[in-house]
Amino acid sequence: MTKSRYEGRVASWKNSLAAAARRRYELTDEQSERIEDALPETGGRGRPCENHRKVVNGIFWVLRSGAPWRDLPGRYERYGSWKTVHDRFRRWAEDGTLQSIAHELQGELDAEGRIDWEQLGAHSTMIRGSRSAAGGPTDDKKGTGPAEKTKE
Repeated sequence: MTKSRYEGRVASWKNSLAAAARRRYELTDEQSERIEDALPETGGRGRPCENHRKVVNGIFWVLRSGAPWRDLPGRYERYGSWKTVHDRFRRWAEDGTLQSIAHELQGELDAEGRIDWEQLGAHSTMIRGSRSAAGGPTDDKKGTGPAEKTKE
């Protein structure tokens, strides 16, 4: 009788640890709802499309961990196939889906007043590099003048 009581506690503890580990890279329900409209429609012909939320969570896991795509954990249950996650990331990057999500979220945060534009300044200055910076000859080296012809 006491054995089943401990088994229940251990199972509960393992489930809470698994839930905490999953949430590290994954979207919350609120975050998922915010980007849902910017993601492409699922449907059409052919094989049913993998859930976008699973794929986005897989993309976040790879980008955050720095691991190769093939090392994506949970082959089918957590994030789907690494190939599906990689292909969707590549497709969304090429067709501008990721860019539109970033712009949409940036607009929402700006409307809420949560972006301090004074701290997000991009400053650039153009400075001409010397020839030696690119590996070319310096003034004290040979070859700064016109090439000399050699006599044969």
